[in-house]
This record gives sequence, structure tokens and C-alpha cells, in this order.
Amino acid sequence: MMQHSVTGERSPLTLKHASFEDETNPSSSISISSSKQSSTIIGILRIPRLIWDFTESNFATFVVPNTAFGLLGGLTGSPLTTLGQPSTTTTTTFSVLQRLPLVVAFNWYSVLVFDLANQRGPESVDEDLVNKPWRPIPTGKVTPEQTRKAMLVAIPVVLTLNYILDVWREGVFILILTWLYNDLRGGDELVRDVIIAAAYGLFNTASLKIAIGGDAEATVTDEGYAWASIISAVILTTMQVQDLKDQAGDRGRGRATVPLFFGDRVSRVSLAILVPFWSCVCVYVWNIRSWAVLLPTMSGAMVVAGVLRTRSPETDARAWKLWCLWTVCLYSLPLVGDGFVSLTTHG
Repeated sequence: MMQHSVTGERSPLTLKHASFEDETNPSSSISISSSKQSSTIIGILRIPRLIWDFTESNFATFVVPNTAFGLLGGLTGSPLTTLGQPSTTTTTTFSVLQRLPLVVAFNWYSVLVFDLANQRGPESVDEDLVNKPWRPIPTGKVTPEQTRKAMLVAIPVVLTLNYILDVWREGVFILILTWLYNDLRGGDELVRDVIIAAAYGLFNTASLKIAIGGDAEATVTDEGYAWASIISAVILTTMQVQDLKDQAGDRGRGRATVPLFFGDRVSRVSLAILVPFWSCVCVYVWNIRSWAVLLPTMSGAMVVAGVLRTRSPETDARAWKLWCLWTVCLYSLPLVGDGFVSLTTHG
């Protein structure tokens, strides 16, 4: 007599029938499809937050000041650009202000590429685990490999956007400097401040070009490029202020920063001299003879007090932010000055 199968066993016919049911069950397929769609939507919604997490530390200290340079320079008009004086041309003012989102976007997506390259290296990940554990890679939100793949998408997009904004030349050189700083580890050498100063010059010039881009015939003048060069010199000689707060991490990584290479005291004293010096130079360059002289001198005095008064990572971080405020005050001088000083003598 045929015996029934042992309890719990399923005959091949039963297995086949069950499999057939799974394949033909519409609700099962819909559930899987819905799950995949939901996962995709969640992943897309995470992207803005990830972008912010990657760039948060550089937004207020890099994106905002560079945007200010372009916007304030564009509003100044002559002599930095061939635009008319906005104080008498409402249309020009509106045109520049209308392009503010484009200036912000350029600086932000350019910084994003830099930060993706900067934060994905093994040494950077180890350093961030100690100093900045909230960043996306240390928190496990993304992996270094995913970050690398994101760069494969981001760089072509950035190149395309820069071409559309007519700043592709500056954009290409910014990418080269990003490669020098991160992949070739120029950021670990004493030359790092030279790379940063050159990058600031490119960012500032491009920001100014984008700000005046609403006028097809507007261009940056020789005075405009001279002003950007002066600011790059300011950056080159005072950017070391950002390294004061990171000395512990930089020492562990073997970086050759100014505070570590020349000494903490030398760095602080040099800042106490150079910040007032550049404040005076910029006041002279723009023929400031009014209350506006207080903009760079007072903000510069706060930077000096910040680097000399106390010495801790927290106070040095505040000094770094005050330095960023000081640079924005310098950028505002063209708006309140009596014109750019003549660098040549006429017979």
C-alpha cells in the first residue's frame, strides 16, 4: 500500500506547484517592485543630505566668501568690470543679484568635487574618524568606493556646467589643483598654501565672471584681475590661520603646515603682523577715506586677538571663522571705496 510522505516533507509536485504560485502571484511581484522603488526613492532623497554632509565644513568658510567676492565685485561694476556703476543703474544691480544663485551653485559644486576627493583617501578617513566623525564616510553613510564612483559622475557634470557658465578655463584649472592637492598629496606639503591661494584666485575670478554674465559684453578688467591677485596674496600669507586648530591631526598625518614647520609661535606672530598689513594695503588700494576703514581694521583686530589671546582648538576654530569674516570685509571695500589706485604713473 502506498505510504503517505513523512509529515513536513513536500513532494516534487507540491514544490513545483508552490514555485508556480510564487511566479504567477501578482501581489508578490508588486510587493517586490514597490520595495525596489521605495529603496530607490529613499536613496535619491538622501543625496542632498549627503552633499551637505560632505561640504558642510567648507560652506561658510569657502563657498560664502567666494560668492561674496563675485557678488560684491559685480555690484561694484567699474573699475573691476566693464559694467556700469550699479548705484546709478538699477538694471545692472538687478542683473547681478539675479545671478547670485548661479554664483553660489558654482562654488558649491566645485567644493563638492574637492571634498569628495579629499575625504575618500584612507589617511583622510582615519583622520576624520578622530577629528570629524560626523562626515559621511566615518559614519558609514557611504564608502570610499562609492565616493570614487560619485566623482566619475560629478566631474563630467561639473565640466559641462562650467562650460555653460563660460568659466570652463577656471574650472579646468580648479580640477587640476584639486588633483594636485588630494591625489598627489600636495595638501600634505608646505606648498599646500600656494595651491590654496591659486585656487582662491580661480574661484574668485570665476565668481566675478558669473556675476556679470547677464551682460553678454561685460568682462573683467585688468583692475579686476589685479584685485583678485591681491586677495590671493592675502590668502597665501594668512591662510595658515586654518591650520592652527588642526595641529594635532596634521602632526599625526605628517603634514608640513606653517604652524608645524615654522612653529606655533612664529605662525601666530606672523598673523598678528600680516593681517593688519593687508588691511592697510587694501584700504590704500581702494582709497578708503571714510568710516569704511573700520570694516577691515576692526575685523582684522578680532582675528589678531583670536590667535594671540588663547591657544586651544576651540578658540583657534573661532579665529578661523573670524578670518573668513575679515576676508569678506576686504571684498566689500570696492563698493565703498573711491576707486582703484593707479598702479602706473602717467607722464
